[in-house]
Amino acid sequence: MDPIRQRIEALRREIREHDHRYHVLDAPSIPDAEYDQLFHELRRLEEAHPEYASADSPTQRVGARPVSDFAEVRHELPMLSLGNAFSEQDVRDFERRVLEVLGPVAVSYSVEPKLDGLAISLRYEQGQLVRAATRGDGVTGEDVTHSVRTIQSVPLRLQGEDWPALLEVRGEVYMPKAGFLAYNERARQRGEKELVNPRNAAAGSVRQLDPRVARLRPLAFYAYGLGVVSGPPLASRHSEMLQALKRLGLPVSPEVRVAEGAEGCLRYFAEIGARRAQLPYEIDGVVYKVDRYDWQEQLGFVSRAPRFAIAHKFPAEEASTRLLAIDLQVGRTGAVTPVARLEPVFVGGVTVSNATLHNFDEVARKDVRVGDSVIVRRAGDVIPEVARVILERRPPEAVPPELPTQCPECGSPLARQDGEAVIRCTGGLICPAQRKEAIRHYASRRAMDIEGLGDEIIDQLVEAGLVRHVSDLYRLDARTLATLERMGERSAEKLIAAIQGSRQPALERFLYALGIRDVGESTAKALARHFGSMDALAQASLALAPFFASADGLSTSAQRKALSQTALMQVADVGPVVAQRLYGFFADANNQAEIAALRELGVAWQEGPPKAMDGALNGQTVVLTGTLSSMTRDAAQARLEALGAKVSGSVSKKTSLVIAGAEAGSKLAKAQELGVPVLDEAGFLARLAEWEAGSAGEGGAA
Repeated sequence: MDPIRQRIEALRREIREHDHRYHVLDAPSIPDAEYDQLFHELRRLEEAHPEYASADSPTQRVGARPVSDFAEVRHELPMLSLGNAFSEQDVRDFERRVLEVLGPVAVSYSVEPKLDGLAISLRYEQGQLVRAATRGDGVTGEDVTHSVRTIQSVPLRLQGEDWPALLEVRGEVYMPKAGFLAYNERARQRGEKELVNPRNAAAGSVRQLDPRVARLRPLAFYAYGLGVVSGPPLASRHSEMLQALKRLGLPVSPEVRVAEGAEGCLRYFAEIGARRAQLPYEIDGVVYKVDRYDWQEQLGFVSRAPRFAIAHKFPAEEASTRLLAIDLQVGRTGAVTPVARLEPVFVGGVTVSNATLHNFDEVARKDVRVGDSVIVRRAGDVIPEVARVILERRPPEAVPPELPTQCPECGSPLARQDGEAVIRCTGGLICPAQRKEAIRHYASRRAMDIEGLGDEIIDQLVEAGLVRHVSDLYRLDARTLATLERMGERSAEKLIAAIQGSRQPALERFLYALGIRDVGESTAKALARHFGSMDALAQASLALAPFFASADGLSTSAQRKALSQTALMQVADVGPVVAQRLYGFFADANNQAEIAALRELGVAWQEGPPKAMDGALNGQTVVLTGTLSSMTRDAAQARLEALGAKVSGSVSKKTSLVIAGAEAGSKLAKAQELGVPVLDEAGFLARLAEWEAGSAGEGGAA
């Protein structure tokens, strides 16, 4: 090997080792000056010999150019959030639910602090960092590789050689307290804007288009889990896996422990809570995870959270201040929320000037009055709320607020339905507040997915009078759009193309996009399958007039029984509340006119005959694992569900079939252990064609 190249490689190895000792082990072995000499020598050699450039060189942490926008990253395995526990009883209830599945066994938990930062996915291929992405909505995040590469504790190349060909590491980017304070001190001295708190500082630093901004911020990283991994598992227990990551050069919190049972978890919680102020980083609780991976697989998931893990949050932080006014905030569905406007107060690391009062029943229950001194709490260390009034400080002129009767945005009457605490604006789409939110929802990724139609543009379109209803989006042209602030001709043309590209949605996406109260993605999908067309759904909804057109509906058991026998109530996801929402939506003349306008403008949602739910896979539970080359996991799930299958995230004895794509891991091993039938991608595609053609026979999963 060329001597120059040998020296470059030796310097890289040495600097990586020193970086690991300094940023991961907190045990530097050489003075800073000596480290600087090694680094400068490496940089000089690389500049003189560009033919030996390498993306994983320590010098490349600061070599990335600014990006123009964040690319979208779809997580192969969703980055799920955790359920929360707020009391000791919540923790004991969590373990009770664990034992209901596992049986009477002694459960060990991997426990660690819950850092208050930004969740990040790091993808390593052949030991080299190739991508970093934010959590986003759990399914889709943003590519922030350019910024994350600047974080010294994130290795650009894994240590050793004993790493999987593909390793996705998940963890938290955070800003240490000392770094946060030092940065703000320098900012004050230079007359620059200070950072608000370490959490926001970490998230904002990573989500900068220019990596030089992140490079100047004191960011750090701790690993806490895995995503996609090729080859055999790194370990059989979570605690062992964290140690394996540490051996690969990835930093892991030194506070990680193994606790026995709920009582061991609670002792750990108390210990960390007592030392919380002395920890070098902000935390808002601790995390408990069932340590054994086979037990995690057995426990599986519920909704968007795992059953085998929970976050135990610290009690909310509180402070006192004065309530200056009660403002009204109108949401997408017309819900009017009272918001307390406060004298600014510092609570839990942030300055709070507004706090939620939830609804007017809460205002009355807490007897909140303008002029009162109140206790403000950051619930879950995140959402500010007015907890209670300090009655002994109440001024004599303070009087209870009157219940509002008109919408502050459009002047329409406010109404409250029986059984609801929320007051709502009756203005519908004529209300500017609802209009903006309705358009945002309509354009969102899981609805019509109109890329580029963000909050700022929607605000401009509505305020300029260009868009009053969602149908007006299809009347826009590029020339008009180009007149908006910060909207050039090219951007305008791209947005028009995205709007035009949304003209032929699936019926279920269109139903969800309409923003009907209590009709989420799952319910929209069930309605689309059951009725097949918008007209059939509308007719079934309007047929409920005898039950909901007057206040006497559902007042007797005979009426409730009659409702249960209607066509709409035969849909699995539809109960009396959703039925009432659907009736109210389709009975509204404004909504009827809007659907008609969309049709006239060429929006043609995909319709067809109702889909029978007793397909070839009816009653079967299917698990997808690994990567499919022929389609996305969402697409595969949709086609399986269309055949009547239930798609699960975990393998158990009740699993009917596992579909294993490339780099399938523990789920495949679990299926083989339990004797569950397995199809590779080729086998799956062949059987899928049979099932969809209706030739699979009865119950043909195996």
